[in-house]
Amino acid sequence: MAGKQKITTFLWFDTDAEEAMNFYVSIFKNARIVSVNRYGDADPNRPGQVITGTFELEGQRFMALNGGPHFKFTEAVSLFVDCDTQAEVDMLWEKLLAGGGKPQQCGWLKDKYVLSWQIIPSALGELMSAKDPKKAGAVMQAMLKMVKIDIAKLREAYEQA
Repeated sequence: MAGKQKITTFLWFDTDAEEAMNFYVSIFKNARIVSVNRYGDADPNRPGQVITGTFELEGQRFMALNGGPHFKFTEAVSLFVDCDTQAEVDMLWEKLLAGGGKPQQCGWLKDKYVLSWQIIPSALGELMSAKDPKKAGAVMQAMLKMVKIDIAKLREAYEQA
C-alpha cells in the first residue's frame, strides 16, 4: 500500500479476531494479514491468543481486536463492496454467508461474525442515476424487492420503464 492510511476501520470481536481476519483474507483476491499481536506471558489466561491484528482487503486496512463480549456489531456500520460483475456479487455473497451468515434486503448481509456488508454492483448506481426519473424509479423499485442484487433484473426494470 502506497503511503500510510490515515483512517483505519477498527473491528471489535469477542474472542475470534484471528479467525475473522483469516476468513476475510480468504475471500478477497487482494488481501493479506499485515500483523498480529499476541498475548504473551503477561496474561497467563490467554497465552498465544491474538490481542490485535491488522489486515488489508482490496487496499483497505482494518484492525481487529479481541476485546471481549462488551460490544457487538450493528447495521449502523457496514462494509460496502462495489462489485463490477454479477459473478463477483454472487461469489462474495456466497462466501460471506458461509458458516452461518444471514442474508438481508437490498444487497445487505451479516456474516457469521454479525458484521454487516453491502454487496452492491456498480450497475445499481449507474442505473439509478438515469436522467429519466421513471427509469431510475423502476430500478429502485426492483432493488427494493431483492435480497441479493441481480443486475439482469435491474437492467430489465430499467428497459421496461
